[in-house]
Amino acid sequence: MTESLDRVARIQREWARERPDVDVRPQGVIGRLHRLGVYLTEELCVVYRKYGLGEGDFDVLAALRRAGEPFERAPGELAGHTMVTTGAMTKRVDRLERAGLVSRRASESDGRGRVVALTPDGRALIDRAFAEHMANERRLLDALTEGEAAQLESLLTKWLAATGEARG
Repeated sequence: MTESLDRVARIQREWARERPDVDVRPQGVIGRLHRLGVYLTEELCVVYRKYGLGEGDFDVLAALRRAGEPFERAPGELAGHTMVTTGAMTKRVDRLERAGLVSRRASESDGRGRVVALTPDGRALIDRAFAEHMANERRLLDALTEGEAAQLESLLTKWLAATGEARG
């Protein structure tokens, strides 16, 4: 009977043959997580593109929506609530503003500061996109049982905390 190996297992087997002095077991987890991450990103971006958004655009709109009424944040605060760097934030906000999805105004508490806010069109768009995004994530997780998904979430939470990234 022929053993069926996935791509990562084949790579591990080749390295184990060529470099038996190196423990290749970590590649089984890291390699699969990397491949899964690439796959998941592409699957998530399908929904973003459907709404004319990139990954970062979705993240900015979602952070504004999560802020609650009046759906606004200062640019620095917005960067802290997204996976978008402060350098990339200006470009994204410019693009979203040109699309009529966000607006900028002077801060009432700091005359020099600015505030980015969702427009009514931006709120309607992110509400539709987010609902579809969550259905897409559910579809992607359906390969696991509820118990497996909960166990994986727990393990990933623990691992992420160990890296110091969980606080970000």
